Amino acid sequence: MPPLVDLRRLPKHVAIIMDGNGRWATQIGRDRSDGHRAGSDTVRTVVRTARRLGVEALTLFAFSEQNWQRPAPEVTALMALLRDFLVREREELLENGIKLRAVGRTDKLPPAVREVLEPLAAETAELEGMTLTLALSYGGREEIVDAARRLAERVGRGELDPAAGDEHGLEAAMPSLDVGPVDLLIRTGGEQRISNFLLWGAAYAELHFSPRLWPEFDAECFYEAIASYQRRERRFGRVAQLPKSEASAADAE
Repeated sequence: MPPLVDLRRLPKHVAIIMDGNGRWATQIGRDRSDGHRAGSDTVRTVVRTARRLGVEALTLFAFSEQNWQRPAPEVTALMALLRDFLVREREELLENGIKLRAVGRTDKLPPAVREVLEPLAAETAELEGMTLTLALSYGGREEIVDAARRLAERVGRGELDPAAGDEHGLEAAMPSLDVGPVDLLIRTGGEQRISNFLLWGAAYAELHFSPRLWPEFDAECFYEAIASYQRRERRFGRVAQLPKSEASAADAE
């Protein structure tokens, strides 16, 4: 039975590193592509769970910039699976008011993927339910570099005074932050690192590392991650909040 969570204190933006598809397949003697296929079923489960809970934004690390270095047959299979997922989930996204976005160097995606992804993103752009962001050909360092390059181009055209540059301007140039900073970052598969994912947006994220491989990560695991988030006090560099009784005593001294 999943743990109880407080629906009044949900993280607004949850991001997930979906790790473990290949290991899951290897452990049961199947091809890695079978693991990725099983992982796509987990995506559907987690999206549904997040939407039902009332999470406002969910970002999934679907394919990193570094993943292009994987063996070509595996990359081809992943791209085909991504295309199939987008086609299969179209009706559910529309029926549930889920806005689909993609961040990353998506121009590197195969035409067969872009010809499905781009129309679906446009079709769901005005929906007001949960926002689902797929990080595709994405890297956190790369996003910062691309944002800095866009700002430099504006300076070169005379549109931006370099002396006026600040962190807010840089944030505005990073698409992953359109849905706000990450509140909770989940990584499955037992590894405890963030692997170049949302480096700027996750600066103050609460981290939850699950030992479950991604195909094994279910709704109960998602609830556990939310419950873990709600047990923490988010201070953003400030001191801890004193209980009211202690705060009153401190004020009186």
